[in-house]
Amino acid sequence: MISIKNLTFKYSKTKELFKDLNLELEAGKICGLLGKNGAGKTTLLRNMTGLLFPTHGSVYVLGQDVSKRNPEIAKEIFYVQEEYELPAMSIDLYAKIYAPFYDRFDISNFKDLLEKFEVDYSMKTQNLSYGQKKKVQIAFALSTGVKLLIMDEPTNGLDIPSKAQFRKVVISSLREDQSIVISSHQVRDLSNLLDRVVIVEDGSVVLNEDVYDISSALLFRQIQGSNVPENALYHEMIPGGFLVVQPNEGVEQSQIDLEALFNAVVTSKDKVKSIFKNQNMNKDAQL
Repeated sequence: MISIKNLTFKYSKTKELFKDLNLELEAGKICGLLGKNGAGKTTLLRNMTGLLFPTHGSVYVLGQDVSKRNPEIAKEIFYVQEEYELPAMSIDLYAKIYAPFYDRFDISNFKDLLEKFEVDYSMKTQNLSYGQKKKVQIAFALSTGVKLLIMDEPTNGLDIPSKAQFRKVVISSLREDQSIVISSHQVRDLSNLLDRVVIVEDGSVVLNEDVYDISSALLFRQIQGSNVPENALYHEMIPGGFLVVQPNEGVEQSQIDLEALFNAVVTSKDKVKSIFKNQNMNKDAQL
């Protein structure tokens, strides 16, 4: 679905944001893109959509170079930006104008999703709150039927019930031939949603693993008292003890804590890389 080879990117004469970044993502997955502020998550997403072009390297989606802006590929990509101003018009007119760009747009699904988000289809966009506008964007995006859906901070502006609804509609909308990439600082909003986690740090991809493989390789647990295990990759204080991330040396599977995972990867990068390298080698040996 997405193939990024040796991506180097910089703005004007500034320092390179990415240097020889490589990333492969397959179809049928919901991928979470995580990174610190300034790590280049939005820039990476815009390279995936063809809105920005690599200084060196290539970005291919569905086998085609997105920088060529081929209309056949453009209509298979939808990008929900973090900040986007809807044109002042009724939601109905908005759909009539923009839906024809997408061959598989489902107007019935769009109306159904708006109903689930408690947004009246007859309303005008200029009368919507920020959160309601976000819901319109998400509902429209999920109704396009595109093969690559990219969302940058989609839960910003959503209240707690709407965030739960967001997770439900995203999971129910995914098709086998579709990929969804979500970048967010609100990592708790992505809990139980992701199939794969990608973390960017220092201009490169430092983690790109399926959720199942993460829970097989790492153990996330809470311990009482102050005795942090010597092999802990990361720990943080919680009431009565610590939240710990450590190598999973048995067959136990635990619920992934995305915040703790990110901190473990950033603070113990080499150790985490080694753990997944060994796990992948063992998987290959079993094939």
